[in-house]
Amino acid sequence: MDELNFKCEREGTTLFVKPSGRLDTATSPEMEKRLQPELKGIKDVIMDFAEVDYVSSGGLRMLLSIDQKLSGEGGSLKLIHVNEYIMEIFDMTGFSDLVAAE
Repeated sequence: MDELNFKCEREGTTLFVKPSGRLDTATSPEMEKRLQPELKGIKDVIMDFAEVDYVSSGGLRMLLSIDQKLSGEGGSLKLIHVNEYIMEIFDMTGFSDLVAAE
């Protein structure tokens, strides 16, 4: 079974999220559901992708949903430590603008 774990740490109105594993059609709905309560009062989300090894279209949809929610409230979603393989997917799908310059 696919598995994705994540840790959240709040710092003021910024939420740091560190997922690990696969962000796919099986895992992303559960992650989004578990993240919703964490997003209350949050303006910006920084997601550390250092331990994410796969992202599917389901994962991209979840990221887009979070980004749209935050953008609508004047906030942002930024991804850091994105590996080369996932960066290629982001480049092909137009998600590379979510990746913070490092």
